[in-house]
Amino acid sequence: MWAKLATLLLRNRLVMLICVAVITAIMGYYAQFARMSYQMAQVLPKTDSTFQAFAQFQQTFGKEGSVVVLAINTPDFWTLEQFNKWYQFTKAIETIEGVDNVISLANAYNLTKEDSVKKFRLEPIVSTPATSQQQVDSIKHIALNLPFYKGFLYADSSLATIMAITLNEKVFGSSERVELFSNLQKQIQQFEKQSGIEIHASGLPYIRAVTSNKISKEIKLFCLLAALVTAVVLLLFFRSFKAMLFSMVVVGIGVLWGVGFIGLIGYEITILLGLVPPLIIVIGIPNCVYLINKYHQEFKAHGNKIKALARVISKVGTALFMTNATTALGFATFIFTDSKILFEFGVVASSCVMMLFILSLVLIPLIFSYLPRPEIRHTKHLDRKWMFKAVESLIHLISKKRRWVYVSALLVFALSIYGITRIKTTGRVADDVPHKDKVYTDLKFFENTFNGVLPLEIIIDTKKKNGALQLPTLKRIDELEKLLEEYPELSKPISVVDGVKFAKQAFYNGNPNKYQLFNNNEKSFLAPYLKAAKGNQDQLKAFLDSTKQITRVSVRMADVGTSKMDLLVQDLKPKIDSIFEPDKYHVQLTGSSVVFFKGTTYLVKNLFISILIAIVLIACIMALLFNSFKMVLISLVPNLLPLITTAGLMGYFNIPLKPSTLLIFSIAFGISIDDTIHYLAKYRQELKHHNWNIKEATIVAMRETGVSMIYTSIILFFGFGVFTASDFGGTQALGLLVSLTLLFAMFSNLIILPSLLLSLDRAVITKSFKSEPLLQIIDEEEDIELDELEIKELENGNP
Repeated sequence: MWAKLATLLLRNRLVMLICVAVITAIMGYYAQFARMSYQMAQVLPKTDSTFQAFAQFQQTFGKEGSVVVLAINTPDFWTLEQFNKWYQFTKAIETIEGVDNVISLANAYNLTKEDSVKKFRLEPIVSTPATSQQQVDSIKHIALNLPFYKGFLYADSSLATIMAITLNEKVFGSSERVELFSNLQKQIQQFEKQSGIEIHASGLPYIRAVTSNKISKEIKLFCLLAALVTAVVLLLFFRSFKAMLFSMVVVGIGVLWGVGFIGLIGYEITILLGLVPPLIIVIGIPNCVYLINKYHQEFKAHGNKIKALARVISKVGTALFMTNATTALGFATFIFTDSKILFEFGVVASSCVMMLFILSLVLIPLIFSYLPRPEIRHTKHLDRKWMFKAVESLIHLISKKRRWVYVSALLVFALSIYGITRIKTTGRVADDVPHKDKVYTDLKFFENTFNGVLPLEIIIDTKKKNGALQLPTLKRIDELEKLLEEYPELSKPISVVDGVKFAKQAFYNGNPNKYQLFNNNEKSFLAPYLKAAKGNQDQLKAFLDSTKQITRVSVRMADVGTSKMDLLVQDLKPKIDSIFEPDKYHVQLTGSSVVFFKGTTYLVKNLFISILIAIVLIACIMALLFNSFKMVLISLVPNLLPLITTAGLMGYFNIPLKPSTLLIFSIAFGISIDDTIHYLAKYRQELKHHNWNIKEATIVAMRETGVSMIYTSIILFFGFGVFTASDFGGTQALGLLVSLTLLFAMFSNLIILPSLLLSLDRAVITKSFKSEPLLQIIDEEEDIELDELEIKELENGNP
């Protein structure tokens, strides 16, 4: 088949190149439709109860995750100058397009009563800039005597104060949010410059927006670095500008196809999909290395360029297909998860890997068929003495020192297992943000001062109409709020009860000691005022559904992580049930924080499953290739050991187990198995040529494939290494851990794999390779009829 494909490609070079150009133009057209995703990544499946509860909450009360909080901490806040600057800053934020509402001490409201009409009235505490310090002191007296705002707009110390900014959901969920946050940042910087006071900014939308903006910039940097690093390594290996240039052209077209494919199928670019372009560059280059290396080997052997190119396709075609297929499978395992973000990443990444295979197999032979024949300096890398010395050293090791190889491998395995026992799991919103980054330090400021900013919602269904406003229910909610205030991880809760308490305080002319629920005696006095207040539905719908059967208690919480969140919920649930009897009330914990922490746990579980699926599927491919269960085990050992070693290092160096670190195992396993396929494919061929002499076949296979394996491993090591330049821990972990895993896999495949082949019983190995596999990798004897190619050689060697 591959011989026929070689003939087809080389006889129709121009047609094939035109086809590639047309597809590239189509993909380039669709690339313009690839858009960044501005929505929160959907990790949980729609069938998950946590997801459904959150969706129901949003349908009833609207989205709660669109509030940005700003805070300052200064003893000078209540001075005339600083207070007026905060007032002007509040007004400036209100004018920003995409801001729906702003509340701070500079525009907060007080509730007063009008006895003549028996109703409450909301009045702004501040309506104009203060004109004197006495006026500021009066504002301070009013504000600090309103317990409703304590812990919400100002801290107990009265030194820190908050501004809560509600963003427009449509603007925040679109590309317009870039301009929104740019304008917000300008106002923050202007205030800091004028006042000399640092503003702390946080909130889930702020964290998402800032980190997404940084990541989108990093993607461009990674593409540039990946291209630069791989280009330099290629130039050092081949000492040929053309080999480097056209390899980069192939992966460059691959990147365009990848982005175009994203636009074609209508996916938005998430954090994971943003990694695809640099991954294409890193993973695509080894294809080019194998093809060019084989071309140079063939040309050096007989000096016929067209024959060399034809043999490249016929000999390397299946092996290249299988190595790309296993790499694609490593990514495709994410398709089997129920997570939308992982599913999309799996579809795109696996498809791009196979597109790269097609591009490299078609373009490299066709491009080099138009180029002059390689000169002696172009094939000099095949005679690089230091590289051959390195391979010969490895041959000596597997031939004479196998006992030490096994002892060392067992020692590494044992130490790795111990390291794995030290791995800790984590899952925080700001896990991957550098601890010195302002996003992280500001988040910690809010946790230390206001106990956190992540939304937590407690939904109470009274199971009867108007049940949420009945006094027994209000008393239970009040008891719940007192319970929540006992937890240092939670901020001051706010609910309809706080509104009722505010009303009672207003009824008693603002007496802060009366900020409490009314009793049965007071109910008759307050009834006319409360009845009038019910007419204002806008103030009620934030905490009550339309039937007033369901209400909410809103809390902000610290970024505690998945483990502590589970403990918190387990501790809270029975206490909540003791307040709200389950047979009379239905209480649920939801909110962005619950969805995030549950989603992280779900993601970790699914990534574990994807790793197992990758191992099983790739084992099945190895079984098809070698038709032997024992050979499957032999091929898996040198590829599982690097994964175990990397996991052990994570334990020793306190790298936690989280989605961004788990992601690397499926990817690395799918890539590292490539070396095994290349080596065993050559080993099978050499067994036949050397009359089933295992030692001779092992050594020759090492000499034939060792250099290419080292080349590609070095490229992959430095290629994935560019991700360590990231400011985010997750991306750094991806680069570092994949690079290390692939480096370990190279040594494992060059040392442990051939050692196992030499050590195991001759009958087992020869029997495995004598039987015909279902998939044939290399047919060395199959040749190309050069006359059929109809490519004439010119005098200068160009076709």
